[in-house]
Amino acid sequence: MSDLFISLKNKVAGQNVKIVFPEGADERILTAASRLAAENILTPILVGNVANIESKAKELGASLDSVEIYDPANYEAMDELVASFVERRKGKVTVEDAQKILLDANYFGTMLVHVNKANGLVSGAVHSTADTVRPALQIIKTKPGIRKTSGVFIMVRGEEKLVMADCAINIAPDSQDLAEIAVESAKTASMFSIDPKVAMLSFSTKGSAKSPETDKVSEAVRIAKELDPALVVDGEFQFDAAFVPSVAAQKAPDSVIKGDANVFVFPSLEAGNIGYKIAQRLGNFEAVGPILQGLNRPVNDLSRGCNAEDVYKLALITAGQSL
Repeated sequence: MSDLFISLKNKVAGQNVKIVFPEGADERILTAASRLAAENILTPILVGNVANIESKAKELGASLDSVEIYDPANYEAMDELVASFVERRKGKVTVEDAQKILLDANYFGTMLVHVNKANGLVSGAVHSTADTVRPALQIIKTKPGIRKTSGVFIMVRGEEKLVMADCAINIAPDSQDLAEIAVESAKTASMFSIDPKVAMLSFSTKGSAKSPETDKVSEAVRIAKELDPALVVDGEFQFDAAFVPSVAAQKAPDSVIKGDANVFVFPSLEAGNIGYKIAQRLGNFEAVGPILQGLNRPVNDLSRGCNAEDVYKLALITAGQSL
């Protein structure tokens, strides 16, 4: 395991963190939850039918010691959750609606986070990204001043760590969106002991091409500096000008980024998604995430192709975000 996760384990252990897993009967979730509990890192909360979860755990040989299990169909404090959900939705749902909605594991798990029964949530091994993110946006909501949540990947290769955003959520971010993504991505980088140097990417470097697309990125740089004057950020950059010192010296000699960027903000979701996958498959980086940022409380989305190790690591990240 890389130093990144060893550091996270040390940070989280002993902090009484609880992470809820709405897909409690899934083999990968059970395996990771059992390991997290056995290592005394955090307390997993599994959501689902108790008998089904216990039967599956027995089949896997996974211990449920120090693991909590909640079944929405038999949850003793459901009336409190229903009342809190109705209040949170501000008249958009009735009590009867809420009673039905909170039988959904993702809504139920997200409400546990909202009422401080859990510190964060990890889902997506079975459910779609929309199934995970929708309850978070309705219940947890974004931080003040943040219009949209975004998804980043921590790219790890040996001791090298890079942040790439947005690779998961926003299809066509505008300048304000990109600026917010830059600021939040820098905060995420700091959580992983990365001193953030943010490059706003495009197909142009410092006006070498002129188009609405490049104007959008250069305007995002201006807004990001207003949002966080201490942020080290610049652009627009082609990737090589942001990452290769010799190219940076030639193409952007006056920039604060000297070919040493470690946080990369892509101009669109298609660029971000393609970019991180190229780094993963051709550059042999481990892609950790997507990590959702901009929410009031941490909620993270697994890939449905994940394994138990992915679940374990994303739970550590989610726990780290909660502190």
